Amino acid sequence: MPPKYHLITYGCQMNKNDSERISGLLRGLGFESTSEKNQADFILINTCSVRQSAENRVYGHMSDFAKMKKKRPGLIVGITGCMPGRDRNLEFKKKMPIVDLYFPTSQIGQLPRWIAELRPELVNSFDIVEDYTKIMPYRETTRQAYVSIQTGCNKFCSYCVVPFARGLEKNRSVSDILSEIHSLVAQGCVEVTLLGQTVNSYRAPDPENFTKSNPYQDSFAALLWEVGQISEIKRLHFTAPHPIHMTDEVIDAMALPTHVNFLHLPVQSGDDEILRKMNRRYTSSQFLDVIERLRSRLPNIVIGTDIMVGFSGESEEAFEKTVELYKNVRFDIAYIAQYSVRSGTAASRAFKDDVLPEEKKRRWEVLQALMEKIVFEKNEKFVGQTVSVLVDRYESGFCYGNSREMKLVRFLGNTECAGQIVDVRIDRADIWLLEGSLLHDSTTS
Repeated sequence: MPPKYHLITYGCQMNKNDSERISGLLRGLGFESTSEKNQADFILINTCSVRQSAENRVYGHMSDFAKMKKKRPGLIVGITGCMPGRDRNLEFKKKMPIVDLYFPTSQIGQLPRWIAELRPELVNSFDIVEDYTKIMPYRETTRQAYVSIQTGCNKFCSYCVVPFARGLEKNRSVSDILSEIHSLVAQGCVEVTLLGQTVNSYRAPDPENFTKSNPYQDSFAALLWEVGQISEIKRLHFTAPHPIHMTDEVIDAMALPTHVNFLHLPVQSGDDEILRKMNRRYTSSQFLDVIERLRSRLPNIVIGTDIMVGFSGESEEAFEKTVELYKNVRFDIAYIAQYSVRSGTAASRAFKDDVLPEEKKRRWEVLQALMEKIVFEKNEKFVGQTVSVLVDRYESGFCYGNSREMKLVRFLGNTECAGQIVDVRIDRADIWLLEGSLLHDSTTS
């Protein structure tokens, strides 16, 4: 019977894609996945460190794992991801003495050797992989896929742990990225999401591998064009860009037919002093200029954002500027976070966390209510329209999937719709859901 692994993933899409690479590596070593922790020979948690709550969830597993190791001393427990990446003094590791393997994401390729040192009978190879981004991911679904084009970050936003957890920015080669996408196409993939910490800062280490007829000088715009030439890829999008890299060429490339009609562009604050303290490298007016250029080229673009409330020194006046910016832009969706201090960041050393928790919660509620009001108003305009939906699941008579605007759509359907791109007429709008009717004979591959 082959050995089994149980993989727990917390955090962003980048972490999920890293976990797919881990699964690909472990399956290549002869492991099988199991959803039952009690059946696993190797349990690995891929951690997030953006919020304290994410780290606390990791600590919460330790007592259960300790009991399991008492019953099965051979059980290997590992921790990877952002927590080990930023744990320079191993302070986090000291709280988890039962952990056998503790390593940052960049060292995933060492797993064959480390597992072999603990239990050599579990693996069929001791060969390590120096560059983990070259590990072919194992994906549960074949129609949609995340493709990482860079790791790490050079921005050093004062509140953020990513540069410490994942290192400095490193861009994958054009040839590797396109090779992975062509491999996905061979498996039936029709939608690709390009991933990076500041994905549009991508600079190709091998620009000679862009097609000679590629019209763009900006590496990221050129990459969007290259993927857009792959006829089997029907939908392309990316996350998460940085406002300062939203060049006119990138915006122009987003108008290519393959690209979805959606962009998630983090703003974080509408107050220039808070943006300066966050080290975001733009002002509110510069952010609004990006929005204006986007909507000039793509009038119907749907825009989402990230906002942080209660950052160090955020006064009521500063918060109101964020509210006004939100009303100005009228985002379709916002992920609103209450600031929490992260050890090791510049903000933790330089600024006092001086906004009371109850005030952070109130500000969150103000923006949440504003978002829900605007989202509902915008969603109502879809009623009577036809949208293209990539169906990702079928449940109890209903099909679910995202439109090209990244709106969740539900309609009566059958299992045959799963994985297909179909046209749906929207009959009713809610805050987080559009309900509609399948237009027959609309199915495409």
